[in-house]
Amino acid sequence: MRKRDYLELAVVGGFPEAVRRTPRRRGAFFSSYLSTLIERDVLEVSSIERQGDMLRLLSLLAGRVSGLLVPSTLAGQAGIPRTTLVRYLDLLATVFLIKTIPAWSSGQTARAVGTPKLAFVDSGIVCHLIGQDAARLDEPDGAAGPVLENFVVMELARQLTWADERARLYHYRTKDKLEVDAVIETPDGRVIAVEVKAGATVRTEDLAGLRNLASHLGDKFLAGYVLYTGQQTLSYGGRIKALPMDALWSLAP
Repeated sequence: MRKRDYLELAVVGGFPEAVRRTPRRRGAFFSSYLSTLIERDVLEVSSIERQGDMLRLLSLLAGRVSGLLVPSTLAGQAGIPRTTLVRYLDLLATVFLIKTIPAWSSGQTARAVGTPKLAFVDSGIVCHLIGQDAARLDEPDGAAGPVLENFVVMELARQLTWADERARLYHYRTKDKLEVDAVIETPDGRVIAVEVKAGATVRTEDLAGLRNLASHLGDKFLAGYVLYTGQQTLSYGGRIKALPMDALWSLAP
């Protein structure tokens, strides 16, 4: 698979109804789905003062997918009181539209930043809300990076629900802005780390977050992977490899 193939998968998303439709009918499905979800499910669990706020907030969130979720900043941008915005975020998580990925830290990594990251449960909804198809995502100012990160992180989240071994999903970011998109930790503290790159090549700087985490964890660091849109498997030593993104579903456990 190549980059455009991954972007097409992200645009379609995971809803069976969306997968079966043409792009035009898929857009109509997403619009109808979001309106129905807000009018029915959200209103069932809480009264919304201004229903239009929720749709505007969703569009704002989609434009910040895979970024740090800071309610005070978001409230200012949305023009919604912080307490109301936090309640809206909780509602959107309750109806499985968004998910927050908590920050990972341990006693050995005191410089980790504790702010969660924002994810949408379905990447197709993200692309619908930001109005970008695969071709637009792939342009220099397109959202390929955050969308593919969201796509991979949520695929990992789904696979963890049926994995034989219990584990939790986090992200990692230091005050020096070294990052790892997904940190999977077992109850005994062993860690697998995953960095997502939209490019078809891997640069040395793409490994910085993985190497930083590995240096802190020692033997607890089982493996680090860069999932990218290239087609080769590359080894960088220190239990770090680059793999094509389709390793998510094509490799045996």
